[in-house]
Amino acid sequence: MRDILTDYHDAAIARTIIALGQDLGLRVVAEGVETEAQQQFLLESGCYAFQGYWFSHPLPISKFDAFISKSPL
Repeated sequence: MRDILTDYHDAAIARTIIALGQDLGLRVVAEGVETEAQQQFLLESGCYAFQGYWFSHPLPISKFDAFISKSPL
């Protein structure tokens, strides 16, 4: 994800993987999302599931449970 906003080839690879997953009826999860701009690019490309530092750093399970309970989802 790091260079999808600055490297044409990385962006093309990401869009292709998303399209392939959609064509196969799979749900694509983007890993390593670190900025709002990366998330927006992915949304515009058809990817709606993410994980990465943009949302949270790794947490121990006790803190993860508290984090999830506050989630708007």
